[in-house]
Amino acid sequence: MNRDIYSVLVDWKNSKNRHPLLVRGARQTGKTFIVSEFGKQEFSNFTYLNLERNPEYTEIFNTRVPTEIIERIALFTAKKIVPGKTLLFIDEIQECSEAIISLRYFFEEIPELHVIGAGSLLEFALSSEDFRMPVGRIQYLYMYPLSFGEFLDALGETELRHYISDYSGLKKLPRSLHEKLNKYVRKFFVIGGMPAVVKEYITGHNIIKCQRIQRSILDTYIDDFAKYSKVTKHIYLRAIFNVVPGMVGKKFVYAQVDRSIKSRDLKEAVELLETAGILTRIRQTGGSGLPLAAGVHESFYKVLFLDIGLFHSISGIYGETAKEEDFTAIFKGAVAEQFAGQELIVYQSPNTRAELYYWSRKAKSSTAEIDYLTEKEGSVVPIEIKSGSKGRMKSMHLFIEKYKSKVALKISQAPFAEGKPILSLPFYGIETFLKNRLPLF
Repeated sequence: MNRDIYSVLVDWKNSKNRHPLLVRGARQTGKTFIVSEFGKQEFSNFTYLNLERNPEYTEIFNTRVPTEIIERIALFTAKKIVPGKTLLFIDEIQECSEAIISLRYFFEEIPELHVIGAGSLLEFALSSEDFRMPVGRIQYLYMYPLSFGEFLDALGETELRHYISDYSGLKKLPRSLHEKLNKYVRKFFVIGGMPAVVKEYITGHNIIKCQRIQRSILDTYIDDFAKYSKVTKHIYLRAIFNVVPGMVGKKFVYAQVDRSIKSRDLKEAVELLETAGILTRIRQTGGSGLPLAAGVHESFYKVLFLDIGLFHSISGIYGETAKEEDFTAIFKGAVAEQFAGQELIVYQSPNTRAELYYWSRKAKSSTAEIDYLTEKEGSVVPIEIKSGSKGRMKSMHLFIEKYKSKVALKISQAPFAEGKPILSLPFYGIETFLKNRLPLF
């Protein structure tokens, strides 16, 4: 299965100013698979250590001398490490803080050695109060579930993905192909982008088995609660985990989760689940300028689940999606906002943690809200998720007038349509907008 991040790994390999790499992201997003494939395809030698499966390997890092670490790896694995020709991959690296710290010394003393670390619960090790991150000595790479474009690749539709990769392709797209792509979007709504689920679908086309894998992944996340719930109780994590899909697209209100649990405890559970990568907070911000983070109101946010397929699994709305022609009607529009949010996340720089924002204004006479705000070429771009090709855009027009927006996006299942300043994009065209310069119509 091809992943876009593979080319980022190749660039890292060839970089002259290369740092050891830590691949971060939620469990089962494909970190181990893609790094292993990269090691086997791009290097003469590939050495793999799994510190969870082989806890005895943690003894290797009792020293901070890189040459001694390399010698011990050779003794434990019977594999010779050759700087410049070997990729050393330390998986589940969070099991040994000394292994993470050793990356600094590899950078300083053997910079020609390619080293990558990864782990399913790495975020908790990095955020631990008693852990000192070797700042400036490590590069990060964030991984997420497959994008819709990667999903098209997996289905064998690479040429179609390439055709709609710029505005000219969207403009010339025949109606029949537009309808075909909308069918793929609906299919992605159900299957999602978790690699194991996509692999099952493309090999067996068995939706029931896909649903079983999704349920298994969700159960794995629940089982993980015990590994990071020393700070809070399982009941709080489960409460948030179970209600998040139902709150996608809405302002998150703790009282709607469980009135018997204190907001402080629920807030802590939200932060832990965000650290684990299971959810992302969409923060409310002002639209007056950049950076968007500068205008954030920390008390107000919406939430996004990790993956749209898992969203369906935990919500139990497979049937509704399969039957409903209007994407945005499903689950009161939450599914469409989930899809758009995932696309906005996955196409951000993989070297920094993705951030999402929305805009809201409450006045005595009226309330206005924009689903997402993003930054593009120094401009704030408002994004609304709408049904069909028509529909009221009161909040959008209010925002445009107030902040003099150069470009705004209406995302729907309708075909691409030029407009100033509102550009109408089909769901499958989000990648096109994010990867190209602002259109000059």
